Amino acid sequence: MIGAPLLAVAMLPAAFAGSGGTSRRWFGGRAESQRAEAQAAKDAAAAAFYELDTAQRGLRLSIETITAVDSSPGARRAVDDFAALGRRIDDVSHAYITAVDAHDLDRDDLDASVAARARAELTRAKDELVRVKGELDRFEQGIGPLLDKAETQLARLAPAVERARQALRDASTALDTVRQSGMRADDLATRLAQLGPELTRLNEGAGRHGVPETLKRADRVLRDAEAVRAEAQRLPERAAEIDKRLVSLRTRAQALTTRADGVEPVLSELRRRFVAACWQDLQHVPEQAADHVRQAEEKLREAGKARDEQRWPDATSLLATVRALLNTTDEAVSAAGDRLRRLDAVAKDPRQEIDRTRFTVRDAQRLAMDGRHTPDPRHARPLDDAVARLDRAVAGLEGRHPDYWHFLNEMEAVRATAGHVVELIREQRGSGSRTGRS
Repeated sequence: MIGAPLLAVAMLPAAFAGSGGTSRRWFGGRAESQRAEAQAAKDAAAAAFYELDTAQRGLRLSIETITAVDSSPGARRAVDDFAALGRRIDDVSHAYITAVDAHDLDRDDLDASVAARARAELTRAKDELVRVKGELDRFEQGIGPLLDKAETQLARLAPAVERARQALRDASTALDTVRQSGMRADDLATRLAQLGPELTRLNEGAGRHGVPETLKRADRVLRDAEAVRAEAQRLPERAAEIDKRLVSLRTRAQALTTRADGVEPVLSELRRRFVAACWQDLQHVPEQAADHVRQAEEKLREAGKARDEQRWPDATSLLATVRALLNTTDEAVSAAGDRLRRLDAVAKDPRQEIDRTRFTVRDAQRLAMDGRHTPDPRHARPLDDAVARLDRAVAGLEGRHPDYWHFLNEMEAVRATAGHVVELIREQRGSGSRTGRS
């Protein structure tokens, strides 16, 4: 029975041994309470230090994300502000580490006053860590929009680069297909080859060229490659259109040659029946028409050669020139016949032209007087001048050899004046009604 108590007494020191296996003298009362409070302050400071360090590491990644994408003044300010915060974090972290190193709370002979001083210093270090952590949290909130923008751009990066690569592959496939059909498409091949260095830069990545520049390059490559692909796919249709236009314009040139031959008889009729002022501006139409047709035919031959050589842009440009020449010739040839018809009509009965013009002027006068006792001078003056001009033109028909072409031009000018006054009145009244509503 004696052995059991002795064994119990032998085991007592081990029950109070520290984690390292050494025993520590047990102090009761105030000293041990101060040790516990100091240890609690140390643990709280350690937790605050860990939270601050973790937050700083996370924010460093955010700043690196922003700087990889954004070089704006706002982004540069964020970098500077984060660096300043880093210096403050270094200061409070140093103060915390100093406080921890200054006090061994596991000493057996730890005095209560030393423990109290350790608790105060560690609490102060913890408070500073928490304060700077609050600054870091506010800074994180402030850079939120910059970070969102940067992350959005980074999220776009990989898909944008892949779309650009796929567009290049599609353009190359389309070009191979059209070449297999017998078309050279040299200009498209040149344009596609020029995109090769851009693809190399895309493959080098944003780490070398930056995210914004890489995104711009990817968009540019995508756009240019899609244009090459679309033009390559359309090339057979384009060739067919050029062939069709060549045939159509040749036919039109031949028809205009025949029509131009009929201008001289029309001019002879005009010379015989009307004064020189009615036809002088038309007397060079036959030779001008013949010259334009000759130019058109020469351009058509050049366009045909360009088509055979598959110089599509040249062929298209030449055909546009041919069309412009033939349009000009068509208008000139038509003008002679139209002139004769109009002069014939007014010589037989000028009354229809006069009545039409008087009606237009009276209609403008009625609108000018609508709702008024006296017309606005801005409306009345040009209308009065138009009436006088009309009367002079009508009086000019009373001579032995009237200038019917001058008469027709005067009628058109009078109607244009009346039309302008009508537009002015409606604009002014529309503006007045809008002002009244507002």
